[in-house]
Amino acid sequence: MRRAKLLTGLVLLNLAASAMAQTPVQSRKPNVIVIVTDDQGYGDVGFNGCKDIPTPNLDALARSGTICTSGYVTFPVCSPSRVGLLTGRHGARFGYDTNPDSPQSPNPHAMGLPLSERTLPEVLQKVGYQTGGIGKWHLGVQPHFHPNQRGFGEFFGFLGGGHQYLNWVENPNNPYQWALLRNSTPVPGVEKRYLTEVLTDEATAFVERHQKEPFFLYLAYNAPHEPLQAPESYLARFPNLTGKRKTYAAMVSAVDDGVGKLTAKLKELGLTNDTLVVYISDNGGPINANASRNLPLRGEKSQVLEGGIRVPFVLSYPGTIPAGKRYDQPVSTLDIQPTALALAGKETQHMASMEGVNLIPFLRGESKEAPHERLYWRHINASWAVREGAYKLMSDAKGVQSLFDLTQDIGEKNNLLAQKPDVAKRLQRAWETWNASNAGRIPWAPNTGGLKSDG
Repeated sequence: MRRAKLLTGLVLLNLAASAMAQTPVQSRKPNVIVIVTDDQGYGDVGFNGCKDIPTPNLDALARSGTICTSGYVTFPVCSPSRVGLLTGRHGARFGYDTNPDSPQSPNPHAMGLPLSERTLPEVLQKVGYQTGGIGKWHLGVQPHFHPNQRGFGEFFGFLGGGHQYLNWVENPNNPYQWALLRNSTPVPGVEKRYLTEVLTDEATAFVERHQKEPFFLYLAYNAPHEPLQAPESYLARFPNLTGKRKTYAAMVSAVDDGVGKLTAKLKELGLTNDTLVVYISDNGGPINANASRNLPLRGEKSQVLEGGIRVPFVLSYPGTIPAGKRYDQPVSTLDIQPTALALAGKETQHMASMEGVNLIPFLRGESKEAPHERLYWRHINASWAVREGAYKLMSDAKGVQSLFDLTQDIGEKNNLLAQKPDVAKRLQRAWETWNASNAGRIPWAPNTGGLKSDG
């Protein structure tokens, strides 16, 4: 009898242990990686139809997630675009309508992301995330604007709007030749290595260090922004291209390699299904400056035409975001912060001030509504735009308006202003109402009628 009870107890113990083993352990908060390229054309990735620049790793990332075919930034130039991404608020709300000037300008030390604005890494830090910023900052060079003061526990990169890529000589008078920083300490020796590869290595090392804890990684490549520079090993991949396009292609290919190394590291560490990866460009490509292509879109960087504000846009989170899907409703980089915070379980009052939405229910098809009733843009040169569903109304710097049906005319060739005046008037009223709640231009922003070209 005693032996039977003992055997029964052992059986029950084994069954309980087996049940515990089969019961899924509650997963940790998901990691978040946001990869931003600089001045990459909408049409310069395979998943958007590029033929002359293979991007196998970016295409694989796209297949693992959802391509947002109407993915927008908040501004067609670098720094204000990054403001929208990192704060979840349109820069126009607090007057951030241009790039900060370079440190050689008359008033360099007043320029940067206002301290009143909370960033995504700041919020994630408070709920236990390790936060890292790698690459381009361009949101202020003063110590109080430094990434370490804006939520990034670790920083490696440069503070200005661009940088030399290879064999550069440190020059404190040229921000493109400043020393790279690890936090606030210059890092010697990296000037002999290709910068894109350096940033990739830093990103994979960050993931390796923090594999046991939830992390947020902001990987801001400066490629393929000018200067156009690439080593022969990448140039040799494009024997059929010449001139700027050849070097541009080599720079994009280096980024593609970097994304491949980063996603391979996630797979090696078993983190792929625990990580949201977002891939975007900070604005459209500047066609003449770097030989980028925004086709089939019209326009380029610095313009509120689609080529300036619609960018390559992918979200991958296997098991949560559908794989191999194209999502056509307009979405915005404003949505990245609320999406990340919702995944992190941090839906707080702070989210009420953000202008984006959690995209997960929309991408999964759980919400059939459009994520946004309208999206808005305001440029320092007086041009502006608003998109509502299929329709986009824009006004150029001289006040000349155009109305397009983007579902029928993605290239913005057929101006419907005369045929649909009621639609134009409705959208203009909507934009004016939105703009009435915005701030005036930040005093440090020079009223040049245009934007600096170094971002």
